[in-house]
Amino acid sequence: MTTEPAAEISLTDEEWRRRLTPEQYAILRKHKTERAGTSPLNAEKRRGRFRCAGCDQPLFESATKYESGSGWPSFWAPLDNAVATQVDRTLWMVRTEVHCRRCGGHLGHVFEDGPPPTGQRYCMNGLALKFEPDAG
Repeated sequence: MTTEPAAEISLTDEEWRRRLTPEQYAILRKHKTERAGTSPLNAEKRRGRFRCAGCDQPLFESATKYESGSGWPSFWAPLDNAVATQVDRTLWMVRTEVHCRRCGGHLGHVFEDGPPPTGQRYCMNGLALKFEPDAG
């Protein structure tokens, strides 16, 4: 199902620039992509939650993270009501772009080549995420 992202948090461009690093701003607000294999979150194996780097919205549980071989942190399912999607027709192809439901920040794309139980691969930019380990 594809839905337009509905931003609950609406900041000006200047406010986003102050809140985010230049790299995060480029990804979350300008739909850029980090280089494959560069995110420290690729190696993150602890239990916890991955949150939006723009607004702190919980997005993915660590139990849904898996090694896709793509070079980006990948998950087989987001948390309920965490993300929104829309059609992306850039780069001469049609893909499904994933956004944070709360702030509308660009996170990455979802593909239909993931593992069971969903068959989906949420391929996320590590700079669009932050990790919060479980307490203890």
